[in-house]
Amino acid sequence: MPSQKSEGVQSVTRALRLLTLLSQSDEGQRVSDLAREADLAVSTAHRLLTTLEQSGFAQFAPDDALWHVGRAAFSVGAAYTQRRNFIAPALPFLRRLRDETRETANLGILDEDQLVTVSQVESREIMRAISPPGGRVPVFCSGMGKAILATWRDDQIAAFAARTGFHPLTSRSHRALPAAMADIARVRACGYAVDDEEHVTGLRCVAAAVHGPQGDAACAISVSGLAARLTPARIETIGAQVERAAQDLTAALGGAR
Repeated sequence: MPSQKSEGVQSVTRALRLLTLLSQSDEGQRVSDLAREADLAVSTAHRLLTTLEQSGFAQFAPDDALWHVGRAAFSVGAAYTQRRNFIAPALPFLRRLRDETRETANLGILDEDQLVTVSQVESREIMRAISPPGGRVPVFCSGMGKAILATWRDDQIAAFAARTGFHPLTSRSHRALPAAMADIARVRACGYAVDDEEHVTGLRCVAAAVHGPQGDAACAISVSGLAARLTPARIETIGAQVERAAQDLTAALGGAR
């Protein structure tokens, strides 16, 4: 028979899975749909959701019988965001980039070997590139990821690639270390990184690293947009704008390069 400890761990894992599924739906979800997606019995899903509701992490709307993320989940997420004390100072620079380029401006960090977008100021264009905050991307497919990697030593990048591997998302994504290192060399030479339709076909991103007080790359800042608008002819100009914003945010954070 499974021990009480293992049963408890399994319940926590299942509850967190349900909470993750709830976070992915703005409209709310029915318990039957959540149970199916989590591969749980409806009765088990309902019991776990009720427990989450009692703790404030889930909320049930009886009018339409839909479950939503609760306020406690927002508080926990907000605490994580506040711990990253460069997010609030970055907003003016993201807005400036959005206004200068008319494209979406982003802030990202490395987390668990992936690039995570943690803040964003959307373009006002009708057709725009948006990867919602919280979205994860393989580092070698991301402009912000490559900008951060470019601040590392070559042996550190090689060790990272050996540990994580390459996870190409399009035909343009890196698949091997030599090509990735050649790209990193270009980033170091010009001061900014380019995701040339390596994450999503039809989208480009231009990024630069932001340094913290210890001189390490604390995060990265970028502009993303449709490839039809972020043409090769504009990349150099936008790269200079992104690099300047990264340098200004570095100074605002008391960082050093």
